Amino acid sequence: MNKDAKIYVAGHRGLVGSAIWNNLRRKGYTNLVGRTHQELDLLDAVAVREFFDKEEPQYVFLAAAYVGGIVANNRFRADFIYRNLGIQQNIIGESYRHRVSKLMFLGSTCIYPRDARQPMREEELLTAPLEYTNEPYAIAKIAGLKMCESFNLQYGTNYIAVMPTNLYGPNDNFDLERSHVLPAMIRKIYLADRLLRHDEEAVRTDLSIRPVEGIDGSASFDDILSLLKRYGITADKVSLWGTGRPMREFLWSEEMADACVYIMEHVDFDDLRDETNEVRNCHINIGRCLRIPHGALRLRRYVSPRDSRDPQLPYQHWHRGGNLHSRFGFADSKEHRLRGPYRVRLLQTGRHDAQTDGCKQAPCLRLEASDRHNHRCTNVSGLVSPEIGICVPAFIYRTKSK
Repeated sequence: MNKDAKIYVAGHRGLVGSAIWNNLRRKGYTNLVGRTHQELDLLDAVAVREFFDKEEPQYVFLAAAYVGGIVANNRFRADFIYRNLGIQQNIIGESYRHRVSKLMFLGSTCIYPRDARQPMREEELLTAPLEYTNEPYAIAKIAGLKMCESFNLQYGTNYIAVMPTNLYGPNDNFDLERSHVLPAMIRKIYLADRLLRHDEEAVRTDLSIRPVEGIDGSASFDDILSLLKRYGITADKVSLWGTGRPMREFLWSEEMADACVYIMEHVDFDDLRDETNEVRNCHINIGRCLRIPHGALRLRRYVSPRDSRDPQLPYQHWHRGGNLHSRFGFADSKEHRLRGPYRVRLLQTGRHDAQTDGCKQAPCLRLEASDRHNHRCTNVSGLVSPEIGICVPAFIYRTKSK
């Protein structure tokens, strides 16, 4: 992307969009366009078309969505599927009509089955039932992912879909009815602490800023106490949603933005698709750092079949993953860690005599992965088949700093 290219960030005031907006500004992009919900209703197809007619953006980050936590997803099921489908359809459709050079659609890892294998890989999509409580939202996000993929296949567009894991950071939503996990926990603990300290004024001030179920700080204190109790907030304890047994990883929104902007700058749809008739799972998971045991990795689709035959190819490529919800990762036998996003560089080619997946005497590549903290892993990746690309485990043998 050129620094002066016009970039539309849909949802630029939200948790995701604001992080991307700020990241773009820090990297020198100057021609950014955003609209608040009051200025542009993304469910209004006519208004969205008029906006694209006027602004004609060259790049689009589709970070706008109707979002919320577990309670809201389960309670407002129709809203979550209807509104998100409408937003996605309007923006992706106008991006195609106005010949946008590249679009990034931001989804969520809730698209994966409830009992998906860990760490979750892109191939887990549509392999088992979804979590019931947020099924409508997940289906809407799957539809957005598939819409991008289908436009790419039918019309030759360059639309990338990324699926960040559980996010937290500035501009998150603290509405107890619709908030994500961490904001809800923080607000519950704060309110319970104020009740414990008999600080009625602080409780009223909080509810005046963010009313819950229509009740604000002007209500009687008995009504306020009854409301908070329904949400598990008392002076004696804080009750949280769920059993406490599931484990989650959380990703700082600014690190997510780093990955998104990097992908937008360096990754195209053709880098992600298989050379097969059935193209699917071309989205990219974005999560936090994960320690991965030595020898447990598999690399695929680094090099296209035609590239794998050229030992002189100066190959540099974005590597998908390295995080909790990612297809790939890097770590050495001592469990040193790299934090994504990664840049992968071809260091050396050669031949290998071993047999893997029916491939004998296949080219052998040595790759180097470096993260944004300038840590580097050098690994010996195995065999490249002209038919299936790189297909064997990667063995990490050195970790050092540049």
